[in-house]
Amino acid sequence: MNEKIQLVKESFSNDLNLIVDMKTLNDVRVSYLGKKGKVTELSQMMKDIPNEDKKTFGMLLNEVRNYVTSEIENKKKALEEKALNEKLEKETIDITLPSKKVKRGSKHPMTRIEERFEDIFTSMGYTVYEGPEIESDENCFQKLNLPKGHAARDAQDTFYLKDEYENYLLRSQTSTAQVRAMEENEEKGPLRIVCPGKVYRRDEDATHSHQFMQIEGLVIDKDISMADLKGTLELFCKKILGEKTKVRFRPSYFPFTEPSVEVDVTCFKCGGKGCALCKQTGWIEVLGAGMVHPNVLEMSGYDSSKYQGFAFGTGMDRFAMFKYGITDIRTIYGNDIRFLEQFDRKDDE
Repeated sequence: MNEKIQLVKESFSNDLNLIVDMKTLNDVRVSYLGKKGKVTELSQMMKDIPNEDKKTFGMLLNEVRNYVTSEIENKKKALEEKALNEKLEKETIDITLPSKKVKRGSKHPMTRIEERFEDIFTSMGYTVYEGPEIESDENCFQKLNLPKGHAARDAQDTFYLKDEYENYLLRSQTSTAQVRAMEENEEKGPLRIVCPGKVYRRDEDATHSHQFMQIEGLVIDKDISMADLKGTLELFCKKILGEKTKVRFRPSYFPFTEPSVEVDVTCFKCGGKGCALCKQTGWIEVLGAGMVHPNVLEMSGYDSSKYQGFAFGTGMDRFAMFKYGITDIRTIYGNDIRFLEQFDRKDDE
């Protein structure tokens, strides 16, 4: 019996050397450990062994079974490792090769300006409020003291939606968001918001676009005066254009404010001395503002005898052109990567 066990062990050793892949490994495993395998056949011989020899035979049988099982497991791990190494070898990436250069821009100048504006005003206690770009004629004009037929509508009531004439249009100013904010304020109490977003008009030249970014501010409270408006805008202009910036108010006219002013700042290029940019005046117009017209307050549910307010608005594109030296507004919306990739550097200067 011992000789049979030794023959099985030697036979397995020879077959083990012939294993080259997982298929032959499985064949050898079945031929020795399967139901009709050679090791299994040795186990079935136990019943014919004399009682006094069964212990010795059982020990030898367990030894050969453990040997076969262990060697098959070791061979399996060796084959798996070999297969993995071959796969890695075939899929190796040569990291010494130069990579394809990916063109990248930077954060868009309008995004930079909008974030800067919002940071300044939220630090002053304002809330950012955004309204829809498609608006009703009522919100865009009538509730801003611009009734149908008003002459001041001519430059703005442009992009009406098909089959919706005199009902809906692409908003021409973000003041429509102010109307919505006043109406949504059911308590009709104090309000302090800024409204950034796209607006649409029919302008189209180097300094104007049919689509541009605007931001407007609105403050409503008791005992609000022009002094509050001037102090707010002086602080804003110094934050965005530099501490040496001076602000000048000029009388103007807007249907939704009374009194109304145009706001100029000292030319950031020449410091107010006069140059080609400011047309030798030393001043550049940057925004319009004024005290909210009582009619606008009343149409949105406020009691104009108790509440006053001021409003202001400016094109963010204009500030982007000032800050980054952009000479043609149309390049802002051209998506030219050569234009966009330079603004990280400009902000560092």
